[in-house]
Parts: sequence; structure tokens; C-alpha cells
Amino acid sequence: MSQSTVKTGHPKGLYLLFFTEMWERFSYYGMRAIFVLFMIKELMFSDQDASTIYGSYTGLVYLTPLLGGYLSDRYLGNRRSIMTGGILMAIGQFLLFISASISGSSGSDLAISGGSGSSVTMMWAGLTFLIVGNGFFKPNISTMVGQLYPKGDHRVDSAFTIFYMGINLGAFFSPLICGALGENIGFQWGFLAACIGMILGVITFSVFKDRYLVNEEDGHPIGGPVKKLDMSSIVMIIGSILLIFFLLNFKSLFKSDLDLIGYLIFGSMIIVPAIILWDKSITKEERSRIWVIFILAFFVIFFWSAFEQAGASLTIFAERQTDRHIFNWEMPASWFQSVNPLAIITLAPLFSWIWTQLGKRNMEPPSPRKMAMGLTLLCLGYVVIAFAVKGVDSTAKVAMWWLIGLYVLHTMGELCLSPIGLSMVSKLSPIRFSSLLMGTWFLANAAANKLAGALSALIPSGAGEGGGVTPSILGFQIVTLYDFFMVFIIMTGIAAVILFALSGILLRMMRGIR
Repeated sequence: MSQSTVKTGHPKGLYLLFFTEMWERFSYYGMRAIFVLFMIKELMFSDQDASTIYGSYTGLVYLTPLLGGYLSDRYLGNRRSIMTGGILMAIGQFLLFISASISGSSGSDLAISGGSGSSVTMMWAGLTFLIVGNGFFKPNISTMVGQLYPKGDHRVDSAFTIFYMGINLGAFFSPLICGALGENIGFQWGFLAACIGMILGVITFSVFKDRYLVNEEDGHPIGGPVKKLDMSSIVMIIGSILLIFFLLNFKSLFKSDLDLIGYLIFGSMIIVPAIILWDKSITKEERSRIWVIFILAFFVIFFWSAFEQAGASLTIFAERQTDRHIFNWEMPASWFQSVNPLAIITLAPLFSWIWTQLGKRNMEPPSPRKMAMGLTLLCLGYVVIAFAVKGVDSTAKVAMWWLIGLYVLHTMGELCLSPIGLSMVSKLSPIRFSSLLMGTWFLANAAANKLAGALSALIPSGAGEGGGVTPSILGFQIVTLYDFFMVFIIMTGIAAVILFALSGILLRMMRGIR
């Protein structure tokens, strides 16, 4: 191949998507940094209820991309979907600002412990708009990154790594700003800052999308509308908003312990892949590659359910059992959530360089093996924190460096798994199913986040302020924090070993794509 045909650098559209995603992630992670603390300290929810709500919210955030992917592929196109999602999420953050502003009003008897009636209702409304808005935004902006490049372009992996740095630039600043405002001044101001971040993302995308989101070869716009949105699709959007609001309120409305959100998420994990594979237009080669996406999505569940403890049990651990003092100043607990994105910003160029150099030498590991490496590093992060708490009294505090060490190892695991996973889905998906399969990939994240909330609720009462019931899983009694962290060591360690063993088979099923 002549030098003139080898493209170097990246199209300008990548950097527009970079900054748009950066502001959206600022909004999401800023809210996430203070959400559990807001529920526990302001609404007076128990640790277990706060963990369950956290898992339901973050789980549904990754479920709704199925709807957003469907409507984008058939009607809206990527651009309109991103604008729609951004506006809905800005509304959601503003509703959380209102919820926190009125949370001091007198309490009422709720099925979920704590909280005033009007404040909790506004919280549910805010979460609903955030969940539905994310469904339109998330799969479409990731899909557009892949669309900027010709099929088989060697720059795609590097592009997704750069894009992932944009995600983490926003995620780094947001806990520092939203966390400082929320913990030190008032939670409402942290949510308002997250709202402003989302508005900035929408404005950035709206102003520059026509200029930079074009095909690199012919300058033709990408991600435009497919066809006019009909009434049935509008009804579907409104119905989804009402359904999500109902699901979030189900337990308090009917005084029931039935977990409809869990049934919906885990049921979708079975039904949606079956529907896609049932499509008769899929060729044998396409079907083989789609199976790889689904198999790896299963292993992704174990990774993210352990990783997403950052916003739940690890935040509780940072608040109550981590010595956060630096001289006479105590660092906000939410600031620990900036360690992960800071490490990604620092390490992402190194990992990108390593994959590039290995690729030049024909030594780059295939995607399944990289993902197994990510699970291994995640497991090692929990080994570090388990060592720190082993034999430590439940009322004692450990040095912050143990928690920082966990987050750094988790970051290295994330760099092996997450951007590689997004790139892999982009390369393996048939064009006509690109957004839907990206949404299906995020469905695995939905199951993982819902599981993360359930696992976080197992944190022993000595680490929080709960009752005397000893939590257990599969007959294993969780009495101490060491027991709690061992759950994640065993789970991710076994998953890593199995994925390493299967990587050769999966590589053959990918039919020439690595």
C-alpha cells in the first residue's frame, strides 16, 4: 500500500464527539458521585435501600439504549437522537436540583425508608428523565465514532481510546466540582452543576455537528434522520417515560418487595439477543460474529458489577471507613471517584501506544484476551483492599492509599476492557444493526449495574449504619469487610480464567476480525 493511501491522524468530527461526550459524562458522573450520599445523608435512606435504588437507576440507564438504538436506526438518526437525549437529561438533572432543594420538608411514611414525599417524587421524576435521555444519547454517540472511519480502518481502536479519554476528562472534573458543592454547600448545587454541564454538551453538539460530522472520503453528513418520526414512535417515547416512572415508584406505590426492574433487565438479557438472532436476513458469518458480542457481553456483567461498586459500597466505605485527612483538611468522600478518570487520562495514551506497537509486531492480543486481562486486573484491585481490611476492626479506618490503589488497578482493567469492547462491537456489527447491537452491549452493563446494587446491599452493617441481620450470598455469610471484598475476588477471578480459556474459540468465531 502506498504512503498516500495510508491515513494518519483523526477526523475533526472525533473531537466534536469527544467534547460532547465529555460534558455528558461530567453531568452523569457528577450526579453519580453524590447520589448515594444524598439518599443516605439527606433523604435518610438506609444503606441497603440506597444501594438498591442506585442499582436500579444505573441499570435502567443502560437498558434504555435499546429503545434509543431502535428509534435511531429507523427514524431519528444519530444526530437527532443525541440532541433529544441531551435535552431530556438536562431536564432530569434540574429535577434533582429541585428534589434536593425541597428535601428538608417534613417526612412522610414511605415504603422506602426516609425522605420527604415531594422530594422523593421529584427524585423519581429526575431519574426517569435521566434514564430515558441516556437511552437516546449513549448508543448513538458511540456509534458515530465508528461511522467516521471506513470499514477496516486501522485507526478505529485508537479513536475509541481517544473518545474514552473524553469520557474520563468529564468524569474527572465532575466529582471535584459537583462533590465539593454537594458535600460542603448543599446537594442541590451539585445537581445544578451537573445540569449546566449537560446543557453545555447539547450546545457544543448543536453548533458544530453540521460542520464536522461528515464522511472523511466524500464530505457527506453522517448520522442524519432515516425517515419522518411517526405517531407510533412518539407514543413509544412518551410511554417509555411513564413506564420508567412507574417502575421506579412501584415499591412505594404498592408496598411490595417485587423487583420489577430486575425482572425487566435480566429478562431483556435473554429476549433481545433471541430477537436479533431470529432475523432471517443475518448471514452465517454475521451470526457467528454477533454470537461473539453476546458471549463477551456475558463476561462484561462480572466486570462492571464489581467495578460499579465505586458509586455505591466503595463510596460508603470512603465516607465511613477511610481516613481522608490530609494534614488538617478532610477530603470529600466523592472525590475518590476522580481517581479512576485521572488514571485513565494518564494511562490511556500509554495503553494506546502499547496496542499500536504490539500491532506493528503482529503481537497484539485479540479483543477477548484483552478483556480477560481486564478482569484479572479488576480482581487484583479487590485483593489489595481485602488485604487492607483483613483483621481490622469494623469501626477503624484504613489509609486512603489502599482505596486509591484499588482504583488505579481497576482503571488498568477498564482500559483493557471497555474501549476495546466498544471498538469490537463497532467492528463486528452488521451496519443495519449497528445502533441496536451497541444498545445490546449496553444491556450487559444494565444487568451488571443492577447486580452491582444488589451486591452493594450485602455490605456488612459494621461498615455502615444498618441493622443486625448478617447478609449472605449462595450460603456464604458476609460478616466482615474482608468477607465482602472476597465475593468480588472470587467472582472476577473465576470469570477471568474462563474467558482466557475461551479466547481461542471466540477468535475463530470472529472470522478474521481481532
